[in-house]
Parts: sequence; C-alpha cells; structure tokens
Amino acid sequence: MPIGLLSIPLAKTWNKMQWYNEPENWKLNGNSLEMYVTPQTDYWRISHYGFTVDDAPFYYGEYGGEFEVTVKITGNYKARFDQAGLMIRLDHENYIKAGIEFVDGKYNLSVVVTHHTSDWSVIKLDRPLEYVYIKAIRRLDAIEVFYSFDGKEYVMMRNAWMQDNHPLRVGLMGASPDGEGFKVRFDEFKVKHLPDARRLKWLEQNKQ
Repeated sequence: MPIGLLSIPLAKTWNKMQWYNEPENWKLNGNSLEMYVTPQTDYWRISHYGFTVDDAPFYYGEYGGEFEVTVKITGNYKARFDQAGLMIRLDHENYIKAGIEFVDGKYNLSVVVTHHTSDWSVIKLDRPLEYVYIKAIRRLDAIEVFYSFDGKEYVMMRNAWMQDNHPLRVGLMGASPDGEGFKVRFDEFKVKHLPDARRLKWLEQNKQ
C-alpha cells in the first residue's frame, strides 16, 4: 500500500497521545477512550459571552502535514452545552472543535472555530442520537469538517481556515460548561496521512 494511504494503528495512536487538562476519571478500554468530562469546563474565546476559557479535557497527538481524522462519539449528555468531539488546535488562540452539543434539550451538530475570537455554527437535529461520526480533513490552509450517522456517508458542515505548514494537535475533547460532567466514549479514532497537495502538484508538473 502506498505510504500516503497508510492509517496509523489505533494502539500506536493511543500511545503517542497525551492529555491537556486531564480529567479525573478516564480509561483506555481496548479500542475506545472513555472519560467522565470535568464539570464546568469549556473552550471559548471572548466573543458574545465576554470571557475566555481553556480548561476542558483534550487527549491529543501532534501531526504535521495534511491528514484525515475520524472518530465515533457516544455521549450521555445531560446539561446545557454538554459537548464532545474532535479538536484540532494550533494554540490557545487558534483551534477548531466539532461534534455534538446538547442545547435546550436538543442535540446539535456543532462546530466552533477560533482565531483569537470564537464563532459557533450548529445544525439542530430532530431526534436524539446514540452516536455520531465526525471527520476532518486538513488540506493546504483549510480544515473541512464532516458528519455521518453511519460512518459511511459523510456530509460537510464546515470549511474553515487554519494555518498551514505548521504542526497541529489533533484529538478528542469533551466539555460541560454549565453541568456536572457526563460520560463519553470515543471509538474508531483514526488519523490518516495525506500526501501534500502542493508537492503532488509539483510532481505532476515535473515528471521525468
């Protein structure tokens, strides 16, 4: 198999990862990460609410270049703004988090994009979900974010800028800004290397 299509084995991926804001209760269970999200935590910067918080659990590895990351998320959401999903982070002022967020008793597909200040986009769902798949693809200076209900057919829900040619922290996050925490499980987490788009173009133009 060409190296550009190799995905990193899950056990190796877990071993390469580390915590930012480690929660009190968590465990690796086979191919799953389970955690109890720390109460009254979140990631948000300035806009609308007027405060900045950067204290929610985030289990991540660092990746350079272009990649595709996917995960299956199952959460027992309880309180307003309970959330879980993927996070892609350059630093405390530049990050994207995408997944499920529980707002006013409804499940929402949610993406927060932060470049100094945060914005928030949602797709309200008409029913509770047992689980959802989230996928993100880094190409050039952009991150495309997708959702799926079956892990096969994906729909794009956001395309956002992210600085290219710089390593990113990529992983799994949960937050419970208003609540007392909740249980969440992440399955089928996978990061796949993608050949650099600019290099592929150069190779095409400079064939021998």
